[in-house]
Amino acid sequence: MNRGGLRVLVVDDEQPALDELAFLLGGDDRIGEIVCCQSATEGLRTLRESDVDCVFLDIQMPGLSGLELAEVLGRFKQAPPVVFVTAHEQHAVDAFDLDAVDYLLKPVGRERLAEAIRRIVSGSDRSRTAGDTQVPVERGGVTRFLDRGDITHVEAHGDYARLHTTAGENYLVRVPLSTLEEEWRADGFWRIHRSLLVSLGHVEEVRTESGRTSVRVGDVELPVARRHTRELRDVLVRRASGGAS
Repeated sequence: MNRGGLRVLVVDDEQPALDELAFLLGGDDRIGEIVCCQSATEGLRTLRESDVDCVFLDIQMPGLSGLELAEVLGRFKQAPPVVFVTAHEQHAVDAFDLDAVDYLLKPVGRERLAEAIRRIVSGSDRSRTAGDTQVPVERGGVTRFLDRGDITHVEAHGDYARLHTTAGENYLVRVPLSTLEEEWRADGFWRIHRSLLVSLGHVEEVRTESGRTSVRVGDVELPVARRHTRELRDVLVRRASGGAS
């Protein structure tokens, strides 16, 4: 994030909608420069010529659509976060498949826009502190910061993931399990089931009964899929003997 605020690109083929969103963004003190484009092609040209901190992107536009532009951005070495702004709710699944930060329905309200900006800023802060062991979670409008070492296992929950802690609490985060698997593997989180990651450091017991394997984490018993069983045992043995995971 720039010290003078976020540099934002807004792309919408409808001038009134473009003007309205730019006006709302300009009223937030976390926003610095606002660049407006009336087509995805023009937006792509802008992105290739200069850096932006985030993109607010309409979906349905003549020619290159917002979803298609987001797919192109996903191939950038350092892709800016994308917030989709649209009147069409049916595109939400496609938007989050493209790792959108947020999905706003028109007409956009100030409070909802402020939440989207908060998510962008929060993501920027995390990217600057890669390897940080704290994980921001929300509940009841309050943001807490969990120590990753206190997370025992992670459960898939649609496009979200549910984090379970040593204190017996759980928190829902807007991150797919596959993303956490990739990002947290170096910290000892291992896939044991299509819907579960487990923190190897919290595994107290591996049990096999009637051909079915499970691990015990505190008072919780978690199933291990057959195809993950051998690999899990191997990595636990290596950790126990002081080897790398």
